[in-house]
Amino acid sequence: MLYSKSAEYTIQAMLYLAENEGKGLVMVSSIAEAYNIPKHFLAKLVQTLTRNHLIRSYRGRNGGIELARPAEKITILQIVNAIEGPPPEKEMCVIGLDVCSDDVVCPLHNQWQHIKDLMHDTLNNQTLLDLVVGIRQKRQELAKVLRESELQETLTLS
Repeated sequence: MLYSKSAEYTIQAMLYLAENEGKGLVMVSSIAEAYNIPKHFLAKLVQTLTRNHLIRSYRGRNGGIELARPAEKITILQIVNAIEGPPPEKEMCVIGLDVCSDDVVCPLHNQWQHIKDLMHDTLNNQTLLDLVVGIRQKRQELAKVLRESELQETLTLS
């Protein structure tokens, strides 16, 4: 992934919440177990998501977390920016040079600018609901492949 482990874990947690939207509050420990995320680390990410109004958190015996708004209203870029912070005002050079701008370009500037713009547009146009739909399709395709593989193995052993 192009982002930190924190952003990756956060996207996974938000995906879990979106898949369980409407089923009641979700325990942080359930998400941590499902995605093998350290529970205490995820709890800190949940605090950040709460401060950024992407989820609502309820304490107490019947507490848990839920999306603060419908999955189709949350973009992946909003999730990433909540964890990574907004992009810097002054762009940084992809290869670490101290001076790199549209006027004074580094060897990768034009290619990287195109990639960066494409990533931004993609993440800004992909919603959490889009991810849920894609993940469900992937699971169906994987199940089909596994069934076909098991059938082929059965036929080979016969």
